[in-house]
Amino acid sequence: YRGAAFRIPGISKWMVVVSGHKMIEELKKAPDDQVSFLEAAADSIQTVHTLGAEVYHDPYHVPVIRSALTRHLVACFPEVQDELAMAFAERLPPNEEWTSMTVLPTVMQIVSRTSNRMFVGLPLCRNVDYQSLNITFTIDVMKAAQIINLFPNILKPLAGHFLSDVPTTVNRAMRHLEPIILERLRQEEQYGKEWSGKPNDFLSWLIDQAEGEQRTPRQLTMRILSTNFAAIHTTSMAFTQVLLNLAAYPSHVPELREEVEVIKEEGLTKISLNKMRKVDSFVKESMRLGSGSAISMQRKVLKDFTFSDGTFVPKGHVIAVASFATHHDEENYSDPNVFDGFRFARMSDSENEAFNRHQAVTLSSDYVVFGNGRHAW
Repeated sequence: YRGAAFRIPGISKWMVVVSGHKMIEELKKAPDDQVSFLEAAADSIQTVHTLGAEVYHDPYHVPVIRSALTRHLVACFPEVQDELAMAFAERLPPNEEWTSMTVLPTVMQIVSRTSNRMFVGLPLCRNVDYQSLNITFTIDVMKAAQIINLFPNILKPLAGHFLSDVPTTVNRAMRHLEPIILERLRQEEQYGKEWSGKPNDFLSWLIDQAEGEQRTPRQLTMRILSTNFAAIHTTSMAFTQVLLNLAAYPSHVPELREEVEVIKEEGLTKISLNKMRKVDSFVKESMRLGSGSAISMQRKVLKDFTFSDGTFVPKGHVIAVASFATHHDEENYSDPNVFDGFRFARMSDSENEAFNRHQAVTLSSDYVVFGNGRHAW
């Protein structure tokens, strides 16, 4: 169905799956008030019944992620790098012998700890119970969403109430976060917004933007948990695939190691990381073949939508891109079913502009692992 559409029935709605450069570009450029990423995501993970009605109706943490979190990335990089190194040293210590490990749980622990260095800072990010509950929350939300989606709309609130373990995890998180939140609010009330010693982390940025009821410990805790859910799930799946491919294709390791050793001499900075072309290529190829999903770029149709070829999608349906088919299409990639870790490194040349076009974080209509357009994650 390259360049065309087909539909899949669901319990309460149809999903229309599209492919091909033209249709993907049209979907990417469609206005939010006609096809909505947020509404599609809310349906997929049943936000109202998993993350809570407040998170669905008032997602004030999302602009904070897009603005403050992005703006502070460079400033927070040394702390995140420090936490990542310590997490690896503890979870994957050097060993002269072959060692068995369960990859995904290990990766989730590393990602949870490292992400929370930026989200809530020290010492909470290193608290084992706090790390565990964030991972549990991520798994609970995914499990609950899968179950709730099996029910018709009229029964979903009931299913969410009885089948979700999320409320238990929220209460567990409150025991860690509430004292910290209350102390930061007290400091702000006493000394003003820019009080001495104020942590430069996501929790502080959330408090800065929150107003009224948004500033309650429970509301702020839900936003921290929701952000962890997004960070842990997506990053862990991608990183796990990379580690599995390193084990499956050891012939790539010498060249990857050589590139890393060269960069180490310069120091790990944002600029030096951009020079790791083979590492970046290996990551991108791992995600191309192992994204774990057959579709991406889901959008819920809020107003009837028509593609330029006449394909009509009525209000209430969901549109998605056939990502697996796109990444395995011979028109997009030579030998698309073969893992080639340095595929994208060869596709780029010595010009930075060309390399940027093939970076793992660069999106296009033939690489839709993260979606495409302004709502790419």
